Amino acid sequence: MASHRRPKQQSRARVTVLTTAAAAAVVLSANAANAAPSQKLSKDQVKAKVDELYSQAEQATEKYDGAQAKQEKLQKEISTIQDNVARGQQDLNKLRDSLGSLATSQYRTGGIDPSVQLFLSSNPDDFLDKASTLDQLSAQQVDALKKIQDKQRELAQERAEATAKLKDLSATRAQLAQNKKDVQGKLSDAQQLLNTLTAKERQQLAADQQRADRSSSERVHLGTSKGSGMAGAAFSAAQSVIGSPYVYGASGPSSFDCSGLTSWAYAQAGVSIPRTSQEQATIGTRITSVNDLQVGDLVFFYGDIHHVGLYAGNNMVLHAPHTGAVVRYESMSDMPFQFGVRV
Repeated sequence: MASHRRPKQQSRARVTVLTTAAAAAVVLSANAANAAPSQKLSKDQVKAKVDELYSQAEQATEKYDGAQAKQEKLQKEISTIQDNVARGQQDLNKLRDSLGSLATSQYRTGGIDPSVQLFLSSNPDDFLDKASTLDQLSAQQVDALKKIQDKQRELAQERAEATAKLKDLSATRAQLAQNKKDVQGKLSDAQQLLNTLTAKERQQLAADQQRADRSSSERVHLGTSKGSGMAGAAFSAAQSVIGSPYVYGASGPSSFDCSGLTSWAYAQAGVSIPRTSQEQATIGTRITSVNDLQVGDLVFFYGDIHHVGLYAGNNMVLHAPHTGAVVRYESMSDMPFQFGVRV
């Protein structure tokens, strides 16, 4: 008869040891797989990744430009308010001096009016709120006290505005620093990728870039239109700096980022436009069809409008492309066109 005895159970300690050993084997196996050397990227793969990082850096650059423009605007506004406060304080002091002279005159002729004496030792707001005391003042005194009261309120408002703008400036400076860090991080990542290439491969990429920069001016056919009016003048200004390097945050005259070039070019034509591509996209008359564009119109690319150039005619754009490139012509079909703007 078959035996029905249960098989002897392994001890709990032995099971734990075996389980731990199996888990360790899995981990070691996974680590060994991860430790295997990753396949080296080809030159073309590195270039594609670097181009993407340059695009991301340009997005961060436009944010950097916006924060920088805001910082400059706030600094000017704060300076103006502070100057106004300083002048207002001088005016207030003169008003107080005039009232003091009035009190002196009253003293010489028989004593200071109690109401004037009250003002000189306290805030006139409380005093003027008591309408019954106004009967004790002369018209000259009432006028002087009201002027002082108005000036005090004006100064209080300007000081409050300056305080708010100073707080905004502090936040803007922090944002500017973060945007700069983002740009530099993307450029650093791109450089690290380039460093994985051999010296020969890096030279080939550099030669390709130089060839693209050089041939863009040699092979472009712009047609007969040269632009007219302000747009034509802006386009001519941009043409004069072809070959200038792309530098993030730069707006001329020797280096540019994309919106730095367009804002500088229009400034040479006597027209002030906003600093960033997103802001430039909100001005003028929007043009949705490439066929309706004229030389010198602003042209915008990518869904978030982080790139801008000047329409050069014949489906070409004159722009500052990205880090490592120079101001040059490029086919509009090389980038996702969104719309144009006629300033």
